[in-house]
Amino acid sequence: MNTLLDRLATDFGIYDISDRKPAITTLKVEKQQAERLIRELRDREGYTHLNFITCIDYIEQGIFTLVYMLHNYGDKSTLGVEVDIDRENAEMTSIHTLWAQAWTYQRELREMFGINFPGSPRQEEDFCLEGWDDIPPMRREFNTKTYSTETFGHREGRVSEDPREHMKAQLYPTRGGDN
Repeated sequence: MNTLLDRLATDFGIYDISDRKPAITTLKVEKQQAERLIRELRDREGYTHLNFITCIDYIEQGIFTLVYMLHNYGDKSTLGVEVDIDRENAEMTSIHTLWAQAWTYQRELREMFGINFPGSPRQEEDFCLEGWDDIPPMRREFNTKTYSTETFGHREGRVSEDPREHMKAQLYPTRGGDN
């Protein structure tokens, strides 16, 4: 693995290499090199399986980190390729031509985080949030509690109870909630 990582550092400028678990390593690469690196890992290094693509929102730094998890069945290792992109202009090169299932992950990231993948199929179609017109719900500035209160409001018959007192009454009904 060290030989591979040394070569990738030279050829693609990877950095922040970290062993997470015995067979899982993560590394970072600049956005401009990401698609080329991922293609190299698939075509020449045996990372033929795309486990998933996900995103981390670092709102304080103004970036999203895309994480591409790739698996090599030959040596049973997994590589996480991390790519930082700007939150304000959230756009990344599509890898749907490398793995057919990538367009599904990319559609989800567009809908949940607002990240665009130009050229990826069906990007403008609703994925799971039909008719959604608010900010993407996985962005950290989205306020779930406010949205829930404004959307669903108060319902008749709904009451809030102190969980501790409620469980005492449920577990010890003959004691009337006493210790």
